[in-house]
Amino acid sequence: MNAAIRAVTRSAIYNGMRVKGIYRGYKGLILDEIEEFKTQNVSNIIQRGGTILKTARCVEFKTPEGRKQAYDKLQEHGIDALIAIGGDGTINEIGRSLVHTETALGIIPCGSGNGLARHLHIPMEPKKALEIINDGICDIIDYGKINGTDFFCTCGVGFDAFVSLKFANAGKRGLLTYLEKTLQESLTYQPETYELETEDGTYKYKAFLIACGNASQYGNNAYIAPQATLTDGLLDVTILEPFTVLDVPSLAFQLFNKTIDQNSRIKTFRCKNLRIHRSKPGVIHFDGDPMQADENVNIEIIQKGLRVIVPKTTVEKDNANVLQRAQEYVNGIRMINEAIVDNITHKNQKIIKKLTRKD
Repeated sequence: MNAAIRAVTRSAIYNGMRVKGIYRGYKGLILDEIEEFKTQNVSNIIQRGGTILKTARCVEFKTPEGRKQAYDKLQEHGIDALIAIGGDGTINEIGRSLVHTETALGIIPCGSGNGLARHLHIPMEPKKALEIINDGICDIIDYGKINGTDFFCTCGVGFDAFVSLKFANAGKRGLLTYLEKTLQESLTYQPETYELETEDGTYKYKAFLIACGNASQYGNNAYIAPQATLTDGLLDVTILEPFTVLDVPSLAFQLFNKTIDQNSRIKTFRCKNLRIHRSKPGVIHFDGDPMQADENVNIEIIQKGLRVIVPKTTVEKDNANVLQRAQEYVNGIRMINEAIVDNITHKNQKIIKKLTRKD
């Protein structure tokens, strides 16, 4: 993290910009713990652990009032762009404070999923992401709301929301943990029947999951809504109907190959507003974060709400060739295999411990 802070500071100053560091994250932003950074502020910091800017939890930032206070401080300091260094959670929290403002969001992805950054073709390598901040352009993208909560990539109900809840309570982050929870829960999860109401009518589906995409992917190049764009003012809705074990390989391949919408178990449509009715309350998710909700779930798209620094060459289509997509699939299968092995090993160790105690 310190290396990224140093790189941002030095590069910005070199390009004639002023840099301000915000201590203690969101809490420092609200409390005005903001300091202008010179090159000497970031000298000899790479070898230091953690981050020189420090971190802190901030309940206030999760409220509209707290985010308004934070934005007011940005205005007072004349900050044109706020650079977020982190994963989807960090990006989303900062993005929510910047919607419908003149301050742009810059992204240096440092998480495991990085859904929004990947969709915008922002490089995963910090140095190259920094080049985008220096040389890119400012675009204005859409965002969504689910039961009043802002999201930028995807939201939904069903299995992916259920796994998000299990993942949040796992105590350990990372892609392998997520894959492990997905494998464990998929064996027993039961599809539900949903009633979907849009501006065009009402429909009923029995579904394993219903995903609403503003962006095309969950993260990690898992394209649940491959045709989605961030600037069309529409939600791309993907419905995965009940399937068999035999369908899993093709679904997994197409998820990473950006062709899942071609699977016979998938139904898709676009809308501006969606109301989902289910038989009982349950979990929903927004960009992978779980939240409990009642039987009715309301989702809408808000056009042109967030300024983001993007590459000059950003396009709303994937330029990856077949070999690249195949490699992504192979990598995904490899990680799934590792998760299975780890899970089996963990269970075997528990059995051995029990047997040892009996002896």
